[in-house]
Amino acid sequence: MATRSRIGLELSDGSILSAYHHWDGYPEWLGRILKTHYNSKELATELIDGGDMSSCWTNAGWKNETLPTTGPLYYSSRGEDLPPRLDKNLGDYLTQGAEEFGYVYTQQGEWLCYDTCDWRDSYLEAQEIPSGALAA
Repeated sequence: MATRSRIGLELSDGSILSAYHHWDGYPEWLGRILKTHYNSKELATELIDGGDMSSCWTNAGWKNETLPTTGPLYYSSRGEDLPPRLDKNLGDYLTQGAEEFGYVYTQQGEWLCYDTCDWRDSYLEAQEIPSGALAA
């Protein structure tokens, strides 16, 4: 079962450019991967520019084959056109989807995570991203 999430980049005007992320979107995995492997504005931008993805850090392909490198598995690699989404502000970004977590790389250069499940008591609250690298 998937833990759906959205990975966003805060732009200078406060809008959020984002991509959907299908698997393992909880902070203990995706949050740590983002902080470890996408820890600059350039890396976050490159990740999101690829559009919606199955996973941002995998070496498994669409036919479960092992890929030569580890990185994002974009839906575009199987022929789907799912470009990044632009929301006018953080509020719209966090409430316009069906994902369980929303991540934002901020103008201050840090990753933040928010609970976007409206049935939980922590809805729209910031969530802690655990420290430490998860994968090489």
